[in-house]
Amino acid sequence: MSWELTFEQRAFVDAIGDFYRREVGKPAGPHDPELYGKLAGLGWLGVSLPEEYGGGGQGMVDLVLFLEESGYWRAPIGGFATTIIAAAAYERFGSPEQKKRLLGAVTEGKVLAISMSEPGAGSDVGALTCKAERTGDGWVVNGQKTWCSNAHIAENILLVARTDTTAGKHDGLTMFSVPTGIDGLAVHGIDTMGGKEVNDLYFTDCVLPADSVVGVEGKAWGQLMAGLNLERMILAGLMLGAARRAFTDTLDYVKQRKQFGRPVGSFQALRHRLADHATELECTRLLVHDVAGKIDANPGELFPREASMAKLKATEFAKAMALDGMQMLGGYGYATEYGMEALLRSTVVSTVYGGTSEIQRDIIGKSFGL
Repeated sequence: MSWELTFEQRAFVDAIGDFYRREVGKPAGPHDPELYGKLAGLGWLGVSLPEEYGGGGQGMVDLVLFLEESGYWRAPIGGFATTIIAAAAYERFGSPEQKKRLLGAVTEGKVLAISMSEPGAGSDVGALTCKAERTGDGWVVNGQKTWCSNAHIAENILLVARTDTTAGKHDGLTMFSVPTGIDGLAVHGIDTMGGKEVNDLYFTDCVLPADSVVGVEGKAWGQLMAGLNLERMILAGLMLGAARRAFTDTLDYVKQRKQFGRPVGSFQALRHRLADHATELECTRLLVHDVAGKIDANPGELFPREASMAKLKATEFAKAMALDGMQMLGGYGYATEYGMEALLRSTVVSTVYGGTSEIQRDIIGKSFGL
């Protein structure tokens, strides 16, 4: 299958690049609400959402193209990834009212979050213990969640909680739609090297109405599995863009920087490393775009092996490219003026969130019957 873009896709990519070239300066933080609002006005935040809810009705390839350009231009739209992940769950499993309200909010520029992890349940999501108990007219939630990206700027949190403690490990889990301003929910930021992005959530007798359930009670595990491949492709697209940026910035620098009377990139030690990185970048691009195309061509299939491969390859290469870029920039690699240190910070964590590289390798290995 050829991965030449269509005329419409080339125009889409060019338009995104032109916009970011004008609008993105030095990022001041993970998420810029003003820039995000402009993207909403252009209709790009709903690129993959159904047209009936104000979206563009486009597929995974177009979503990946938007993510790749956003990653390349280092656009401060940190809320987008979790928003699209949560929105996809509402699109698949939400009630008509939930879809209308929350998918419409996405296209208007509102941020959504999703909360699965707990202090004792990270990669092992099935071990979560945050409990939702049924009351006469709804549910009461108690427990702690952690590493919840963008909860502090979100309009709504898609919560996964345990509603049946007698069922099996992966049974008795339910999704809930939780407005962030609700009584009984406390959001506390966690300081990280990437800034204010993730949060602890504390639920204390938090009362939710009966219609807060998303999908089927007790079936959240299957609902989660249906969306994990989307999460992996979102991260693959973003990190493909970040890898491109790290490569481009490194290449530009070694062409201009002179030592011993010649550009440092002309020395074999750097020239060969960049040749290897260029090859890896092309392999990564082809893999990510190919998987996105397969998802569009076969919307009923999950492609767990392929999506894990794309996530693993893109995040590990982006991290390696940024780290080697920092080395080749020398002291300037550590200077905030050049941006390589910011690329390193954003790429290092990408091999952890959304399923660690070790988990992705395990999924790929198991898909071969190992």
